[in-house]
Parts: sequence; structure tokens; C-alpha cells
Amino acid sequence: MSYLGVGVSPGNVPVYYGTNVKLIDKRVRVAELVLRCLICGLGVLAAVLVATDSQVKEIFSIQKKARFTDMKVLVFLVVANCIAAAYSFVQVVRCVVSMVRGNVLVSKPLAWAIFSGDQVMAYMTVAAVAASAQSAAISKLGLPELQWMKLCNMYGKFCNQVGEGVASAVIVSLSMVALSCISAFSVFRLYGGGNKGKSSARW
Repeated sequence: MSYLGVGVSPGNVPVYYGTNVKLIDKRVRVAELVLRCLICGLGVLAAVLVATDSQVKEIFSIQKKARFTDMKVLVFLVVANCIAAAYSFVQVVRCVVSMVRGNVLVSKPLAWAIFSGDQVMAYMTVAAVAASAQSAAISKLGLPELQWMKLCNMYGKFCNQVGEGVASAVIVSLSMVALSCISAFSVFRLYGGGNKGKSSARW
């Protein structure tokens, strides 16, 4: 079946736009591309900052080296940001290709796959940041009730660099949450059905 010479295969849904809606669609696509590039860059930065962080402290003539592997939550943070960065890189390529090609139809299964992927990444990055922030607070403030000392008083440089990595990860998680909202909008607009305008387009 075709409309104005454009073939529509099973599972593909043509979305028709008016002038204002096309402008909004363009802005949404640009916003998505910018957010995915931001996640890709800051995800790598967060992982590198935390993974390369270390500090040696001498305690009673014994050298103690602090590394991110000493805290499993930091390992989770590094892995989560690496996965988010790799996923975002793939999505950046998809966005660029679709924008270069111009108006493209997208299938509902693909839209749902992107939406699901964004949701998983959002939950994963938020969980990693929440766990890391809690551990960072305990390291910075200690826990007198359990007689846990303030580790950051001993490993100041280590804590400062981890803090920079966590800050980058916070931006990554917030960007992923925003992207999950954009991908949800992209999915559910396929079910809106409107026949305004003559051109069909999607990402």
C-alpha cells in the first residue's frame, strides 16, 4: 500500500504533520541528538575520572592505596556509565543517519525498542548515582553511630576526583531521564493518528 508514492511496509506507521508540528518535531530531534551526545561524552568522562582515581596514604609506616575497586558501588558506577555511553553512541549514529536521510518512516517495534532501551538506561544510571551518592556522603561525613570514620579526611584527593565523576554521572542520569520522556513522546505519537499535511516523517 502506498501514499503519494511512499511505500508503507507492515509495522510501519506514517505520521502526518502540519507546519507547526513539523517544527516541533525538528526541535525534538535536535534536542534528542544533543542529549545523546552529552550522555556519550559525560558518561565516558565519569567512567574515566572514577576508574583512574587512586591515592596512596602511609599509615603507621604501612602504605594503603585507595582505588575505585575498593568500593563495589563505584565499580557499578563505572560500568553503568560505560554502558550508557556506548548505548548513546549507537543512538547518536541512528539520529544522524535519520536526519541526513530526511523524512523516514519508523516501525512501531523499533520505536518501542528505543523507548525500552532509554528506560533501562535511565533506571540504571539513576540507581548507580543514588548508590554512589550515599557512599560518598558516608565517606565524607562518616557514621558516628557505627564508629565509621571520615575517610575523605585521609584520602582527600581520591574523594575529590570521585566527586567530580559522580557529578558528571548525575548529569548523565538526568539527561537519560529527559531522553526517556522524549522517546515516550515519540512512541505514543504514533498512535495519535492525524491526517494533517501531506508529508510523512519520523526519526
